[in-house]
Amino acid sequence: MDAAALDCELDCEMVACRACPRLVAYAAEVREARRKPGYGPDDYWCRPVPSFGSADAPLLIVGLAPGTHGAGRTGRPFTGDEAGVLLYRTLHALGLVSAPEAVARDDGLELDGVRITNALRCAPPQNRATAAELHACRGFLARELSLMTELRTVLALGTVAHRAVVAGAPARPAAPRVAQGARPPRPG
Repeated sequence: MDAAALDCELDCEMVACRACPRLVAYAAEVREARRKPGYGPDDYWCRPVPSFGSADAPLLIVGLAPGTHGAGRTGRPFTGDEAGVLLYRTLHALGLVSAPEAVARDDGLELDGVRITNALRCAPPQNRATAAELHACRGFLARELSLMTELRTVLALGTVAHRAVVAGAPARPAAPRVAQGARPPRPG
């Protein structure tokens, strides 16, 4: 099975996940609140958020969790919230994304050489994940890391994301180097 097929299989499995009762209940609560006048029936994703970008990308960006009214609404990491504004503008300035703004899953935005995901795939209440919830999602991130055969760099946004990456990273011959403000070596 090729990387794209494995990626699709992983995303389908992850979106169907209901392993964390608190997160499932919170998603149902948010979904019900959005059934009020002014919202359409499909205005909120309210389920685990799949990764965005190709599994063949050499760069993986890992955040903590989807925001309830950002990725929890749109169904795409860092889309529709303030954290995404900075991320996508920066990626656009670096030539890694087709536009500086991410507003919806169907906005036509394309990534080039980068994949974006979260350590926790469901939006947690008050943006606070429990250790058990992070542990339940660890398998998805571990499988994703092993699936990304062209992966060269992982950018973990914050301590929780960093810990999740390290916990899910497949065994490698050399220990990962971690440094603030470091630059990768230039090829050739």
